[in-house]
Amino acid sequence: MSQLDSEILALKAIYSDDVLQSTDQVYLYFLSVPSHPVVLRVRFPPDYPVSRPVIDGIESTGGAAPKGYGSHVLEVARMTLSRVWNAGDVCLYDLIQELESLLEKQPPGHGRKDDNLQAQCLEHADAPPRDNPTASNSDLSSAWVVSTPTIEKKSVFIARACTVSSPAEASAYVSTLLANDKKLAKATHNITAYRIHSSPNSSLDKEFVYQDCDDDGETAAGGRLLHLLQVMDVWNVLVVVSRWYGGVKLGPDRFRIINAVAREALVGGGFGQTSKVSKSKKN
Repeated sequence: MSQLDSEILALKAIYSDDVLQSTDQVYLYFLSVPSHPVVLRVRFPPDYPVSRPVIDGIESTGGAAPKGYGSHVLEVARMTLSRVWNAGDVCLYDLIQELESLLEKQPPGHGRKDDNLQAQCLEHADAPPRDNPTASNSDLSSAWVVSTPTIEKKSVFIARACTVSSPAEASAYVSTLLANDKKLAKATHNITAYRIHSSPNSSLDKEFVYQDCDDDGETAAGGRLLHLLQVMDVWNVLVVVSRWYGGVKLGPDRFRIINAVAREALVGGGFGQTSKVSKSKKN
């Protein structure tokens, strides 16, 4: 199976079967933008993902879309593809995720000038991967470092990691994530684990350690995910691994995949190098 075929399977498990449809032309696909009445033509080179795909244009727009909205979506999609593309890495999931995020900031019927649109895309591109945990719900949604999807026998696994400083913040992050992302809310399992190491209390001179996990129906997965955080010696971090069940039981191999995508998100966010806390340090 090619990397493109695997990526299409992952997208269909996360979104729907019609998110990316093949055509009678080899390497030409129709991309239905989730939650938006626009279908784009995307052409993949034979050596994808070594070479970059091209968004040829608009295939169709829904009748309810305002005039010019298809062109707006096309422009944003091309800008987003330019930013998320990295030679050798599949990019469709990142393209759709970021395209959705940008379009949510600009609903149908609210046009903007090209220079302002470009500035918005660049602002989104320059945003830090992890935000202040006390920020608004919108900021909470953009705080995550996300792994690439992994597919095993039609099951899809994706991990997210972010900085947290209290159990309440960890709970807020998970609640906001699932409330704002319908795809994740529909995942078969959203397995979570966190480790938090507080600073000493000025009056009691005590340090507090919080560790917890949740299987979300994937028996023993939460404990194994927490064990990974312990082995990596990372602190003040929350990890969520989402799995969309593909109909085939994976047995113990599912734990290997869960830890693999979680590790990718942690390393990608720099947690393995920067989030360690020395327990001997006193204020």
